[in-house]
Amino acid sequence: MNYKSLSARPTSNHATLVVGGLTLVGLGVLLVLGLVVSPPDTVQGETVRLIYVHPASATMAYVGFGLCALGSLAYLWPRTRSLRWDRFAGASAEVGVAFCVTTIVSGSIWGRYSWGVWWTWDARLTLTALLLAVFLGYLALRRTGGDPVGRAKRCAVAALCCFLVVPVDHEATNWWVTLHQKDTLFRIGKSPLIHGWQLTTMLLSFAVFGLLFTWMLLHRLGIEALEDRIEEEGYVWAVAERRAEGVAQAPATGPGRPLPGPGLAGGPAAPTMRSAIPPGEGR
Repeated sequence: MNYKSLSARPTSNHATLVVGGLTLVGLGVLLVLGLVVSPPDTVQGETVRLIYVHPASATMAYVGFGLCALGSLAYLWPRTRSLRWDRFAGASAEVGVAFCVTTIVSGSIWGRYSWGVWWTWDARLTLTALLLAVFLGYLALRRTGGDPVGRAKRCAVAALCCFLVVPVDHEATNWWVTLHQKDTLFRIGKSPLIHGWQLTTMLLSFAVFGLLFTWMLLHRLGIEALEDRIEEEGYVWAVAERRAEGVAQAPATGPGRPLPGPGLAGGPAAPTMRSAIPPGEGR
């Protein structure tokens, strides 16, 4: 085995296959309900169908950033400190960023038909763009070099700072006068603003997008684990392969004589192949 074969390993397992199958079924049902069964709105017309994408995407973005903050807290806490929590935080942030992009794109389409513009510097829109920017910065920070432990600590602190934007973004429509409408479903002491098939489809969208989020997170956790292993051990396999290529290409000096190497030239002896292969791997 070498670092190339390690990087080519699939990240799927029984859990991802089950969740992926449920996600496909849920997306199929959601498409039928959202595009065929659910009626258009009397005011917004066909654009109302974006409520089956936009709110659920925003919620999953919040969930991803929230899990990133929880994973960062677990890493900073001495009793639970483990690089697994750092990987969990990074994977959650990446999936959250993907859903945040979906939120902004679907919201822009909705705004074009509702407000007449693709974008306006409304409080909710501006804070959502800021949320995307700070977590993109967090992901960039994770790509910096250096000691993995020190990098994980820096990223954990940064994630907690970035998460502070989430509650402000969520409460923007309550704290300021904005173009963005207030909550449609979860209104304290009041009934939802939609009903019938629209309400059913919208509730289903949260469940389906939750399954999609879980499927993406499981795969991303597998990729994070492989990336960490390659970073820690890949260079060892690379050195071992280069040494093996050099030994295979070097000409013999005579019958029964060893191949030339640094040790025969008077220099320091080369490390053996066994020292370059990680424990548990075959020759």
